[in-house]
Amino acid sequence: MEKKKRYGETLKERLLASTRDKLYSFVMAQGMLRGAVVNGSRMVNEMRWNHELGILETLVLGHSYLAAALLSANLKGNDRLSIGVNCSGPIKGLSVEVNAFGEVRGYLKQVPIPIEKPLDSFNLSPFYGAGFLSVTKYLEDAKHPFEGKIAMEHGSLAKDLALYYLQSEQIPTTFSLGVFFDTEGEVKGAGGLFIQAMPGADPDVLEQLETMVLELPSMGKVVNHVENLPDWIQNTFKDFHPKLLDRRGIEFMCHCNPLQIRSILAMLDVDELTDIVKNGPFPVEIRCHNCNTNYPFGREEVQRVLTERIERSEVMQ
Repeated sequence: MEKKKRYGETLKERLLASTRDKLYSFVMAQGMLRGAVVNGSRMVNEMRWNHELGILETLVLGHSYLAAALLSANLKGNDRLSIGVNCSGPIKGLSVEVNAFGEVRGYLKQVPIPIEKPLDSFNLSPFYGAGFLSVTKYLEDAKHPFEGKIAMEHGSLAKDLALYYLQSEQIPTTFSLGVFFDTEGEVKGAGGLFIQAMPGADPDVLEQLETMVLELPSMGKVVNHVENLPDWIQNTFKDFHPKLLDRRGIEFMCHCNPLQIRSILAMLDVDELTDIVKNGPFPVEIRCHNCNTNYPFGREEVQRVLTERIERSEVMQ
């Protein structure tokens, strides 16, 4: 993976951004509730630059990156989790993946997202239309992935993720996802919050908490103005006596590399590779859809791939 632009103009600014892009896990209400808060400002900016996104595209994909980062709080070891959307609206869909180390990658299926008139709000429902939301868990100790899917009812990733957990896992959950833009359209803050009820949680506590979350400002504005998120958690939910459990870094990161992408060329049949070597055009460019990194291959490299492909075919015969 190649990052087209790093967040921060100087090394000091980059290190500071690295310390601020964090996921904080906590419990509260005597263990009846668990949750997480994330500052993903650097992550969303670097995602935007790599995928070359406008404001609308950054908002849609940014929400999914923040949601994936939040859900990584419950992953461990080599666990992974993906969020997928397939929809009839102009967005078409998206796919985002996160691992237990807080590394997030993923893409929109339609870039740019077509719009008929200038945006007058950040209501994304018309852009999603009808569709399905899926959450897939790749747990290290499980033989098969676990996938749950629901029909989207709200056209809001935060609300439909809450619906997913209620319908598929019977866990009352609330999400808040926010990307804050300045007047120039630059991302100044990207953050998220999720809280889940544990078995036996008091319904009155859940109702009180849901009302509180709805009244909170955009999490994008929160992380833009708040220097210390653990203090914000303590102050905001003080009536529920929160206890911080863990903190971990999060990052826009994809582990694609030239050798991995080269293997895609090696999957072509001999006739296709022969035609490419003969007619080009060169370089042959293959992009990783998860991070939009471009991998060019010249004629000599494609010829080597063809030679290896022929030798492999002869051995199999």
